Amino acid sequence: MSPYEQLKADITSCRRCQIQFDYEPRPIFFGNQTPAVMQISQAPSRRVHESGLPFNDQSGKTLREWYGIAEADFYRPDHFYMTSVGHCYPGRQSQGDKAPILECAKQFLQRELKIIEPQLYIIIGSYAARFLFGKECSLDNLIFHDQTLCDKQAYVLPHPSPLNRRWLNEHPQFLKERMPIIADRIHQLINC
Repeated sequence: MSPYEQLKADITSCRRCQIQFDYEPRPIFFGNQTPAVMQISQAPSRRVHESGLPFNDQSGKTLREWYGIAEADFYRPDHFYMTSVGHCYPGRQSQGDKAPILECAKQFLQRELKIIEPQLYIIIGSYAARFLFGKECSLDNLIFHDQTLCDKQAYVLPHPSPLNRRWLNEHPQFLKERMPIIADRIHQLINC
């Protein structure tokens, strides 16, 4: 079995956090080993947990609008490899979902970063950005400046969740100025 096939099998069969959940864990990831883009977010939503398809929710719809791509292009495994800091839905708290379980990132995301070979990284939301770039980095600085991850170009996006409208309202230049640059780069890589 190749390292990639072993990784997929290990993620899919993982139940390490089952004791922390009141439901059956369902690790979520999607894509091929050599995608155009590796997209890393914080954790699946409840709807994604139920469907088994990353970003099959309102956040995904918003993200596809930001990218300016069709759903069919978004779910082509050679276009996007989608993963997250926590591979399973972490459950609810009073203001949205709980934080992802970092043990998952240490166990799987670090392996994914070594095995998956994208041309570009897109990091979505503060949890993923802090895990990958450190807590001392300002999210605004990460979002508005190009980054490098594993010696490749990386962009950081705010989370597209409807709960994040305040940040977007306070930073209108993101959608007007920054996102078109990122969308153009994605279009170049996936030829759409």
